[in-house]
Amino acid sequence: MSKPIVAIVGRPNVGKSTLFNALAGENISIVKDTPGVTRDRIYADVEWLNMTFTLIDTGGIEPDTSDVILAQMREQAQIAIDTADVIIFMTDVRQGLVDSDSKVADMLRRSGKPVVLVVNKVDSFVKMMADVYEFYNLGIGDPVPVSANAKLGIGDMLDIVTEHFNQEEFEEEEDDRPKIAIVGKPNVGKSSIINKLIGEQRVIVSDIAGTTRDAIDTDIVWDGKEYVFIDTAGLRRKSKIKEELERYSIIRTVTAVDRADVVVVVIDATEGVTEQDAKIAGIAHERGKGIIVAVNKWDAVEKDDKAIYRYTEKIRMTLSFIPYAEIMFISAETGKRLPKLFEKIDMVLANQAMRVQTGVLNEILTEAVALQQPPSDKGKRLKLYYITQVSVKPPTFVIFVNDKQLTHFSYTRYLENKLRDTFGFQGTPLRFIYRERKEKE
Repeated sequence: MSKPIVAIVGRPNVGKSTLFNALAGENISIVKDTPGVTRDRIYADVEWLNMTFTLIDTGGIEPDTSDVILAQMREQAQIAIDTADVIIFMTDVRQGLVDSDSKVADMLRRSGKPVVLVVNKVDSFVKMMADVYEFYNLGIGDPVPVSANAKLGIGDMLDIVTEHFNQEEFEEEEDDRPKIAIVGKPNVGKSSIINKLIGEQRVIVSDIAGTTRDAIDTDIVWDGKEYVFIDTAGLRRKSKIKEELERYSIIRTVTAVDRADVVVVVIDATEGVTEQDAKIAGIAHERGKGIIVAVNKWDAVEKDDKAIYRYTEKIRMTLSFIPYAEIMFISAETGKRLPKLFEKIDMVLANQAMRVQTGVLNEILTEAVALQQPPSDKGKRLKLYYITQVSVKPPTFVIFVNDKQLTHFSYTRYLENKLRDTFGFQGTPLRFIYRERKEKE
C-alpha cells in the first residue's frame, strides 16, 4: 500500500518547518530565524485518525531579492505539484498577503491538485479572523487559521487535508508479485539495469517535468516468476538549485521504497560510496525493507585480484548501519552478473518472510544469555524472560524483560547477531521490541 504524500509550500519564515515539526512530533527540521535554514530531514510519517501519510517540507529558499524568492517558490511549488497528493500552501497572517503568494497560488490552482490554504501565526482566532479573511483573495478556497507554534487549529487543518485522500487509490489492489525498487543517485545506471533486464529501451530517461506521481513500474518475468520493478529514474527535472534537485530525488526515493519489498541501492563503481548513497540506504533501512547494494559499472574499474575485497570493505564501512545488506558487483552495460540479481532478490524475499518457532527462539535466547550476561545498572540486572516473533517483512521479535530501562543497544545487537548466526537473515533488517513483564512474587 502506498501512503498519500502531503507537501508544505510557502515563502521563507512563514513557519513551514515549525508546522512540519509539530506534525512529525519531533524536531527534525532546524528552525532558526534566518530564512532558508531548513536542511536535511525533509520527510516524516504522520498519523491522524488512523490514516498515515508522508509529509514533506519543501524548504530550501534562500532569498536575495524578491525575484529570487519567487523563482525558488515556483520551483518548490512545482516539486510539490509533481510529487504530492495534497498541497498545504502556507501563508503568514502577520505579513499579510504578498505578491509572491498570489503568483504561487496561480500555479497551484492550475495544477488541479487539492490545495489546503493555511494561514499561520494566528495566535488569537477572535482578534485576527478579519486578517485571515484577506486570504480569500487568493482564490484557492477557504483559509484555515493555525498557529504552528502554539499548535492551535492543527486538528481542523488535518481533518481537511485527510478529506482529500482518495482511500481507494492508496489501497493498492492485492498484488502478490514481489516489488523491487531500484534506487540511487541520478546517473548511476538505474534505468540501464532495468532496460538490460527486459532487453529493450522501455524506461525512457528524460528530463520532462511533471511525470507521473508513481515511479515507473515495469513487469519482468524471470524464470517463470513475475516481479514488479519500480524505477525512480526518468523523474529528474532540470533544476538550477542542486539542493532542490536532491530533495526532489530523495522524496521520490521515499515513495518508491514505501511500496517495495526489496530495495536495490545502485552505486556507481567509478565514484565509490557517497554520502547520498548512505542517505538513500538509510531510508530503506528505516522502513524495514530488504536491501541489496548493487555496484554498477564494475567493468569500468581497474581491477586486481583484491579489488572486490577492498571495495566491499569500503562499502561496509560507509554503510556500517546495514551490515546485513547483500553486496554484488554488476555491469548494466555488459549485463554481467545481472541474472544473479534475481537469485539475491529471491533469497532476501525469503529471509524477509522467514518465521522462527517460539521454542527455537527461546533456546537461542537461553544460550545467548548463558554465554554473555545481560547489562546491569546500579546493581539491577536486566532479565530476559521470553522471546517470540510477532511479524515478518521485516522479521520482528518481542522480548519480555523485567525493566526496559536496562536494555542497551549493544546487547540487542549481540542477540541479533546470534539469530543471524543461526538463521542467516541475509539482506533483511531485524526489529526488536522490549516489553516489561513483572516478576512473580
